[in-house]
Amino acid sequence: MEHEALTLESLAIAMAAHNSGGIVIAQVERIADRGSLNPRQVKVPGVLVDCVVVAERPEHHMQTFATQYSAAFAGEIRVPMSTLRPLPMNARKIIARRAALELKRNAVVNLGIGMPEGVADVVAEEKVFDLLTLTAEPGVIGGIPASGLNFGAAVNPQAVIDQPSQFDFYDGGGLDIAILGLAQADAEGNLNVSKFGSRLAGAGGFINISQSAREVVFVGTFTTGDLQVVVDSGTVAIEREGTCTKFMPAVEHRTFSGARALASGQRVLYVTERCVFRLAGAGGLELIEIAPGIDLQPDGLRALDQSRAAADGRGIVRRAADEPARAHVGAAARRADRVRRCQ
Repeated sequence: MEHEALTLESLAIAMAAHNSGGIVIAQVERIADRGSLNPRQVKVPGVLVDCVVVAERPEHHMQTFATQYSAAFAGEIRVPMSTLRPLPMNARKIIARRAALELKRNAVVNLGIGMPEGVADVVAEEKVFDLLTLTAEPGVIGGIPASGLNFGAAVNPQAVIDQPSQFDFYDGGGLDIAILGLAQADAEGNLNVSKFGSRLAGAGGFINISQSAREVVFVGTFTTGDLQVVVDSGTVAIEREGTCTKFMPAVEHRTFSGARALASGQRVLYVTERCVFRLAGAGGLELIEIAPGIDLQPDGLRALDQSRAAADGRGIVRRAADEPARAHVGAAARRADRVRRCQ
């Protein structure tokens, strides 16, 4: 599997199928002579394989959903970090930068799919990737996890392990912080990312990760559907409000429990492009930060019945639009003049 970005559950699935009386079919690029492979590079031993299919056409060996082959994803080369393009300054980056302010030196971090992927770009841009360890659930440890249809792969990782082993690490309490997507949140701090009307998206590893991390930061826009946000001169403006709200009295499907998080002592934040909530000690959401340029009334915050405390202009704690995202991470290791600003 030398050209693969990930090993995932290949061995576990082959063993389960073999031991259950199933048939294991291996798709390969080429045939090697028996005994000629380095045994340490063999992931699925031949004793588990019943049939081999040689598929020589490159399109049958996509490395990810978007990439045919990347030597960097395969771990064959290291990519100069200066070649990674920064995110443009938009709602996605505002959210990623504010979430990155929660990162601490030596932290082990999980980044979920979607909006959380932007945190990896911020970490690379601010040059703090060597001060913490980013991970993704498919098995990458360290480096910069990829985004979009390349999610799961990474450039310059320290290691790539099997996905079941990654979840053993997560479930055992190995995560300091998890940064996960926010689809729906409610008055009790519950989250839904798994079911919307008749559409069942599924929870994936969300439950394992969100329940085992010491701190959880949920990230997403305040509304969705035709939302247009403009960031200019360090302020945020809502040019067109989204048609669907993400904050509601009660989520339709509970993938994360606010009550359980409080009982276990988790610190939980809900970061959007215009404000930040935290899970309050007495239960429910508390509005603790408002982005520069955002007003309570016209930008929809006053209408949130579930917020226990509404911040006014003095509630602006951090300015994610112009504050270096190194925050706690870089402050302990680098002088401020060595960390450049995004704008």
